[in-house]
Amino acid sequence: MKSKLLIALFATLGLTGTAFAAPTTYTTDANHTFAQFEYNHLGFSNQTSRFNTVNGTVTIDPAAKKGSADITIDTKSIDTGSTIFNSHIQGEDFLSTTQFPTASFQSSDMIFKGDKPVALKGVLTLKGVSKPVTLKITNFDCKKHPMTGVEYCGANAETKVKRTEFNMGKYAPNVGDDVTIMIAIEAAKKE
Repeated sequence: MKSKLLIALFATLGLTGTAFAAPTTYTTDANHTFAQFEYNHLGFSNQTSRFNTVNGTVTIDPAAKKGSADITIDTKSIDTGSTIFNSHIQGEDFLSTTQFPTASFQSSDMIFKGDKPVALKGVLTLKGVSKPVTLKITNFDCKKHPMTGVEYCGANAETKVKRTEFNMGKYAPNVGDDVTIMIAIEAAKKE
């Protein structure tokens, strides 16, 4: 009798189903997760490059409207489209990948609007410098993967930083100081 009353009370308050769901952790899919960055080159064009190796986890608790992310980028996986330029960007003036082989983004502050996350406030560490950044989530969805049946979440997010703030200011302002970072992530529910 007591349990039936509690169930009725929870149902009345809208606390059934996912309201008591535990946070769910998703692990990145290496084939569909990467980071791009874009900057202006000498006023001629906006150049876009990417990091091919990005991994980590995202934890989401939609009922509590909370979440976190722990993402690591292999800076040696830079892909500018040019082997020579890849080496240039990995040098000491820019990424300094020998000393700093990874960059990271860590967040424990996922911002929701309604039922969907719209931003992640966290810390970006790049070339040994850590700065607070906010990733604006521009696309987000969780559902069963149509090919594997595994629960997946996917998102796109972006932020803007100044490279001079991360000790990579060579050629600024001729080579743009403003850098847009764009993340594409697909992640499978951790079993």
